[in-house]
Amino acid sequence: MAQTEEQQNTEHKNPFFTPYDTPHETAPFDRIRLEDYEPAFMEGIRQDDELTDTIVNNPDEPTFDNTISFSVPDNLLSRVSNVFFNLLSAETNDEMDALAQKMSPILTEHANNILLNEKLFARVKAVYEHHRDLTDEEQTLLDKSYDGFIRSGANLSPENKEKFRAISKELNQLTLQFSQNNLKETNAFQLHLTDKKDLAGLPDSAIEAAALAAKEKRLEGWLFTLHAPSYTPFMTYADNRELRKKMYMARNTLCTHDNEYNNQEIVKRIVNLRRERAQLLGYRTYADFVLKKRMAENSTNVYKLLNDLLEAYLPTAREEVKAVERKAKETEGEEFILQPWDFGYYAHKLQLEKFNLDAEMLRPYFELSRVKQGVFGLATRLYGITFKENRNIPVYHPDVTAYEVYDKDGSYLAILYTDFHPRKGKQSGAWMTSYKDQWIDENGTDHRPHVSVTMNLTQPTESKPALLTLGEVETFLHEFGHALHGIFARTRFESLSGTSVYWDFVELPSQIMENFAVEREFLNTFATHYQTGEPLPDELIDRIVRSRNFNAAYACIRQVSFGLLDMAYYTMDQPFDGDIFDFERNAWASAQLLPQPEGTCMSVQFGHIMAGGYAAGYYSYKWAEVLDADAFSLFKEKGIFNQEVAQSFRDNILSKGGTEPPMTLYKRFRGQAPTIEALLKRNGIKGKA
Repeated sequence: MAQTEEQQNTEHKNPFFTPYDTPHETAPFDRIRLEDYEPAFMEGIRQDDELTDTIVNNPDEPTFDNTISFSVPDNLLSRVSNVFFNLLSAETNDEMDALAQKMSPILTEHANNILLNEKLFARVKAVYEHHRDLTDEEQTLLDKSYDGFIRSGANLSPENKEKFRAISKELNQLTLQFSQNNLKETNAFQLHLTDKKDLAGLPDSAIEAAALAAKEKRLEGWLFTLHAPSYTPFMTYADNRELRKKMYMARNTLCTHDNEYNNQEIVKRIVNLRRERAQLLGYRTYADFVLKKRMAENSTNVYKLLNDLLEAYLPTAREEVKAVERKAKETEGEEFILQPWDFGYYAHKLQLEKFNLDAEMLRPYFELSRVKQGVFGLATRLYGITFKENRNIPVYHPDVTAYEVYDKDGSYLAILYTDFHPRKGKQSGAWMTSYKDQWIDENGTDHRPHVSVTMNLTQPTESKPALLTLGEVETFLHEFGHALHGIFARTRFESLSGTSVYWDFVELPSQIMENFAVEREFLNTFATHYQTGEPLPDELIDRIVRSRNFNAAYACIRQVSFGLLDMAYYTMDQPFDGDIFDFERNAWASAQLLPQPEGTCMSVQFGHIMAGGYAAGYYSYKWAEVLDADAFSLFKEKGIFNQEVAQSFRDNILSKGGTEPPMTLYKRFRGQAPTIEALLKRNGIKGKA
C-alpha cells in the first residue's frame, strides 16, 4: 500500500543529523531535501559555538593540542556546507538560490564571531608565542591559524571589528548575487533558428545538439545557447557573420543590461569593499593583502611575470592575428575588418589550411567513455591506482557517476564523482571540489576524501554518444589533475589537506596533466573511432603535435590581459566609482589584439575575480604554467609514463597539501627552482618545442 505524502513527511529524518549509512559515508544525496539544509546549518553553528566555548573556557594553559588542533574535522557544519554550496554551483534552482541568500549573512556572522573572539585569539596568540617543539606540519597549522585570525581582523579596534563584520557580510551577499545573476542571464538567452540556411558551415555534431536542445524546449528547428558546448562550435563554424555577431554580443554583454541581472554596481561595490577591508587590516591595496600569502609575494613580482610574458609573446601574437586577418581578407576582400566574432571562424580556416586539422576530425576518436578510460588509465600507469564504479553510492543527478579509487596495493583511497554535461542549474566552466577532505585522526586512522570533477562538456545526441573536442579532453585532464591532488592527500590536518595550498601553486597539479593531451603515447592508449574501433591515425596525431602551438601566443596574451584587468582592480588604493567599460579598456589596453566592441564588458561576468578565489590571483594560471612546463620537462626527459618521476610528484607535491611552503615542495621534486625557459620552448617562442 502506497504511503501518503503526509506519512512520508512524518517519517523523514534529516540525514545530516546522523552518521551517513552509505558506502564510505558518502553524502546521502537521495535523501536530502531542501528543508533539511537550514536546520542542519543552524545546529552546525550551535555545535561550532559550543566547541569554541569549550576551548575558550578551558582552565588549562593554552597549548597546541588543546587550542590549535582541538577541532572536529568533517563536522556537521562543514558537511552541510559542502553539500549545499557544491550543489549551488552544480545543481541549483530558485529555492536553493533564495536559501543561499538567507543563510549567507548568518554564516558570515558565525565565522566572524569565531575569528573576532578576543578570548579565543588570546589563547591562539599565547600558543603562537610559547609552544612545545612542533613538527613541520604542526608549525604550518599554527602559523596558518594565527595568520587567519590576524587577517580576519583579530587585532582591530572594537570599532574597526564592527566595520570588518559589516564588510564581510555585504561581500558574501554580493559575490553570491554576482554568480546568480551571471547564471540566470546566461540561461535566459537562446538563439532559435528555423531556417536551415542559417546553419551553413556548422558541423553535424553542433546541428544535432541544437536540434535536441530545441526538441527539449518543444520548439521547431534548432536552439543555440551561451553554454560552451553550444557557443564555441557556433563561433568557430557558423558561416552567417551576423548570427556570429549576435551570439558574441549576447555572450559578452551578459549582466550589462538594464535589468535585475546587471552586475555593474555590484562589481564596483565588491572592488571597493575588498580594498576597504584590506586597508582596515593595514594594507595599501587588496592585492598587497592577497599576495602576502602567495608564491608571488607582491604585485611587483606579478607584474614582472605578466610583463615578461607580454614582451616574449606579444610580437608572435600580433603575427598570429595578422595571419588570421590575411586569411579573412582572402575570402572577404581587402576592406574587411576582423572583429572578435570573426577570429575563431577564420582561425579555424587557417588551421585547416596549415595543418589540415579540425576539431571535428578528432571528435569521433574522443568518445567520452573512451576518454574517461584513457584519463583513468593514465593515472593507473603513472601511479598504479584504479577506479571502480559503485552504483550504490548516491548521486545528486543522473548525469553523475561515483567511483571508488583504490591504491596500487589495493587499499581504498578515495571517492571520485564525475559530472560532465551542462544543465540549467549548473554554473558554466569546469571545476574540482570536495564533499569531504582528508585527515588523520589521533588514533592514526586515515579518513579518505570524497572529490568531484564538474564540467560542461559536449552532450550525447539522439544519434551519437558524447564526442569531445581535443580542448575538452584537455579540460578533463586539467580538472582530473586537481582531483588527484585531493585523492592523494595524506596529511594530519584537514585544513592543510589536498588543494589547501597557496593559490598560485594549486594549478600546478592540474596544468601538468594537460601536457599529456598531445602526447602520442597517451593518445594511443584510448583514442579509437567510436564506430569502427580504428585507432587515431598516426598522421592525424602528427598534425596534432605540429599544430599544438597554433595561436599559442594569442592564447597566452589573452590570459595576460585577464591578469592585467584583475590586478588593475585590486591594486587600487582609492575608492573606485569610474565607468567600468572605460576602466576595463584602459586596464588591458597593452594586451589587446582585437577591437573591443562597444557595449561589451568582461568585468561584470568575470566570476573568477569577482565571485571566485582568483581576486588579485588570476595571474596564477600563468605562474603555474611556468611551473608545469618546467615540471613536465622532467617527464619528457625520463619518459611520459615514468613511474619514478610520477611517484616523486605524488610524494613531494600531490600528497603534501599545504604542509610546507610550495617552493620547498617544488624544489624537492624538481631539484631546482623553475624558470620560464621550458614554457618558452614548449610554446615555440624560443628554440624548439
